[in-house]
Amino acid sequence: MNKATYTKEVPEDRVQLLEVIVRESLKGPLKVMIVGGTDSGKTTLLTFLANELLKDGIRVAVVDSDVGQKSILPPATVSLGIPDGPFSSLSEVKPLAHYFIGTTTPAEYAGETAVGVKRLVDIGMKHADVVLIDTTGFVTGIGAEMKRLKAELVKPDLTVLMGKEGELDGLAARLYPYTSVVSLSVSEQARIHSREERREIRRRKWEEYFKGSGIVEVDLRKLAPTGTAMFQGRPLSDDEVGIFSEVFGWVVFAGWKGEGYVVVKADRGDFRIPKRSSLHAVDFEKLSNLLVGFIGPSGLCLGVGILKWLRFGDMRAEVLTPLDEGILENAVELRFGRIRVLETGEELGLLRREEL
Repeated sequence: MNKATYTKEVPEDRVQLLEVIVRESLKGPLKVMIVGGTDSGKTTLLTFLANELLKDGIRVAVVDSDVGQKSILPPATVSLGIPDGPFSSLSEVKPLAHYFIGTTTPAEYAGETAVGVKRLVDIGMKHADVVLIDTTGFVTGIGAEMKRLKAELVKPDLTVLMGKEGELDGLAARLYPYTSVVSLSVSEQARIHSREERREIRRRKWEEYFKGSGIVEVDLRKLAPTGTAMFQGRPLSDDEVGIFSEVFGWVVFAGWKGEGYVVVKADRGDFRIPKRSSLHAVDFEKLSNLLVGFIGPSGLCLGVGILKWLRFGDMRAEVLTPLDEGILENAVELRFGRIRVLETGEELGLLRREEL
């Protein structure tokens, strides 16, 4: 279920990197960010470094921010784990804390991802001598900006770039103001995984996380619904609901008036809302099986669930989650994500940020 497992059969430059990290960690807590394209061997390198450091008695924390190919569950979050001894795969490391992103493709959530990494690194620094940061395979376009944001916020003592010769020079130039950079070549042992393989890995991780889950009823008057344009402003009057139904041919489930209008609807026609309209329409069917995060008072994620039903009339939500009542009692927000998934691990689709 995991692409990367611990091995000591690594290129010599990895051993040299380890020696540098060991030496520098003696001066104080060290932050090391690992960056590279898809299937460049980032997690394999991190697993090697973590195990070798642990063997030397150096305390290690791992921040897993590869939301699309998570090793430390649950998916669609940034997670912090503190291994208590050698491990063969990062999936064996129990999480200490999560930050909810809500999607497996964080291009529209670069800011949230960077903030999540920063917050978890800060926690990790209190528990470890070396914090190792795993990242997504996005290294160009918005991916490069995301890495720059992470470097600017976290200020890693060392960033390891893994790529073919010259491939990441542009990214390195963006990172230099905030971190020291060392470049490693991609190992010849690195294996390319197909899109189908990646999807299957995610499916099994979703399935593992939601195993043994049950339905809980959430009172949205007590847990603030966030991450969405819904539930903001005054509720629409019956007359306003009637106008939207008549003019646009919609079945209107709920709506609110703030600076503009937000309407939850089902289509009965083919009307399309003009761009730059003050009307924001949410398709009711896209709320079904939507990933949501239970957020604690500190803003960290207590765990995730799958939205099964929304009752707008009495502000209740039915959510499938593995979290027990003791954990749920600490939640103050129910944050809406942007991926729809079943408890079996089947992904039903991604939503754009503006869709909710």
